[in-house]
Amino acid sequence: MDLKVFATMFAAIFVAELGDKSQLATVLFAADKDVNKGLVFIAVSSALVLATAIGVLAGGLLSAYVGERVLQYVAGAGFMLIGAYTLYSA
Repeated sequence: MDLKVFATMFAAIFVAELGDKSQLATVLFAADKDVNKGLVFIAVSSALVLATAIGVLAGGLLSAYVGERVLQYVAGAGFMLIGAYTLYSA
């Protein structure tokens, strides 16, 4: 295993996920006194693993047909559009 690549991916995703909508939803679910906290952890972790698996599979399939540079530009443009829309609708 390449620990440098692992650490880079871990740090990038960890920072990106802090304070996002899914984490806030998790906080709300866990704040309910009647809900088992272990169940919240298992359910949320499973959902994130599945979403990540879909992303890895999609990236693997796309990379067979589209170059890495093009994917980077498309992803960058997508993030900029989301940011612009967020600023516009605020």
